[in-house]
Amino acid sequence: MKKIIFLSSIFFLSPSFADEGILTAVVSELTQKKSEPDDNTPITTVADSNATNTGKSASDQDIHARITGIFSEIDGLGTVSINVNQGVVRLSGTVPNEAKAVQAVNLANRISDVVAVQDNINRTLSVQDNVTPVFNDFVETSKSWLNALPLFLVAILAFLMVAKFGSFLANRHALWRSITPNPFVAELLSGTAKFVFIILGLILALSLIGAQNLISTLLGGAGVLGIAIGFAVKDTIENYIASLMLSIRQPFRAKDHVIINDKEGIVMRLTSRATVLMTLDGNHLRIPNSEVFKGVILNYTKNPERRFTFKIGVDANNDPLAGIKVGLDAIHELDFVLKQPKAIAIINEIGDSNIILEFQVWVNQSKTDFAKARSIAIRETKHALENHGFSLPEPIYMVNFDQNLEDALIRLGNRFGSRFDNRVSDVIQSNPTDSKENQQKDTPSKKQAKARAKTILGNDNISDILNATPDPKIIAKVEEAILNETGEPDLLDRKSPQE
Repeated sequence: MKKIIFLSSIFFLSPSFADEGILTAVVSELTQKKSEPDDNTPITTVADSNATNTGKSASDQDIHARITGIFSEIDGLGTVSINVNQGVVRLSGTVPNEAKAVQAVNLANRISDVVAVQDNINRTLSVQDNVTPVFNDFVETSKSWLNALPLFLVAILAFLMVAKFGSFLANRHALWRSITPNPFVAELLSGTAKFVFIILGLILALSLIGAQNLISTLLGGAGVLGIAIGFAVKDTIENYIASLMLSIRQPFRAKDHVIINDKEGIVMRLTSRATVLMTLDGNHLRIPNSEVFKGVILNYTKNPERRFTFKIGVDANNDPLAGIKVGLDAIHELDFVLKQPKAIAIINEIGDSNIILEFQVWVNQSKTDFAKARSIAIRETKHALENHGFSLPEPIYMVNFDQNLEDALIRLGNRFGSRFDNRVSDVIQSNPTDSKENQQKDTPSKKQAKARAKTILGNDNISDILNATPDPKIIAKVEEAILNETGEPDLLDRKSPQE
C-alpha cells in the first residue's frame, strides 16, 4: 500500500509519468505482488479449513479416506461405516458374516497411524447375502474352467503322447539288451527311460497351462518325499541294489549246488528281490538278495572236484602204515574215486587204545553223489582192514575193586562153588578187553555178522546200494521249476561274466 502511495506522489510531481497506460501497468503489478504472501505469512490449506470445520486432524482425514477407498473395492464391505478420531477407528454398519467383519478389522489395522480399531459391525447372517457371493464365485470359476478346458485337453493329450512314447521305448527289450547283456541292468535302463519321459510329459503339460511355478514346487516336494520314502523302505532299496550287484557279478549259475549262510540247496533263479533255491529235501527256499550279497557263499559246483575225509581207528599193536596201505588199496578200486588228485591217508592221532587213521578221497561231484561215495568208501576200507587181520578195537575200560568187594566175591565163590566160577568165566570170555590174540580172531558173534551180511548182500539189488551216481530226482525238479517259472525274469545269464 505504501508503494502505491509513493508512486502516486511521483506521478503527480512528475508530469512525465502522466501516461495512463504506464500507470495502469504499475498498479497491476503491485496488486499481484500484494496478493502473494510473504515468507512469514502462515499458509492455510484446504485440509486445515476442513479440519477446522469438522474438528478432526489431517491424519484422521487421511485414515478415513484410505479406509473408505479400500472398503469400496471389496465386496461386502461397502456398507461399513467408518469414524476416525485421534487415530482410533470405529467400524459400524452391516456385513453378511463373521469372515467379512474380521476382514474389515484386519484391513483397518494395516493402515498407518491407526492406533486401534473398534468393531461395532453388525453381522446379518442372511441367506441371500452369504449364498449369493459364493454362487457368483462358483459361476465365475466354472466359466473360467470351461474357457480353459480346451487348453487342459491339449496339455493332457501332450502328456499322454510323451508318456506313451516313453512306454513304447521302454518295451523295446531287444534295444536295451543290445546296450547291455545283463538283464537286470537292461530292465533298469528301460524303467529309467520310461520315468524320464513321464517327467518330460508332465513338464510339457504344466508349461502349456502356464503352471511353470508348480514344476519347482513338485520337484521340491518330490525331493522331500523321496527322502522320507528312502528312510521308510531302506531295506527294500538295499535289497534292490544287492540284486543289481548280484546280477552284474554272477557269483553262481542256475543248477549250482551252493551253501548260502548255512542254507544249502540247488540254485533255480535270481530275481530282483530274492535268490530261489531248491533244498536237498525238494523244498523251495527264497533268500533275500541283501542277505545273499553280504553273506558267505560256498559254491560246490564251481569246482567239480571235491574231497571227503573219514577216520578209522586200528589197534595200537598194528602197524599204522600197513593199515594205510590196505585202506588206500581198497579205496582205489572204487570207480568213482579220482586218480588225480590222488587219495591219501595220514596218521591223525594216537588214542588211548587205538591209532586213528584219516583218509582223504577226491571225487567228481558232478558225476558222483558226495554222501553216497563217502559212505561206500568207509565200508570198503573197514572190510579191507578186517579181512587183513586188523582189529578195530572198542573202548577199553579198567575196573578196580576195593578190598571189601574182593572179599565179598570170595565169599560168593565159596558159597555157590562151580556155578559162580562158570558165570565169571563167561563174562571174561565175552569181555572185549580180552587178550590181543582173542581180539584178532573172529569171535562167534563176528562170524555170525559176516554170514548175515553175505546173505543180505547176495541179493541182486545190492548194486543200487553201492551206486554213487547223483540222484536225478532233485536235478529234474530243479529243471522243471526253471521251465515252469513265468514270474520275474531270471537275472542269471551264462553269457554274462562270472566273478
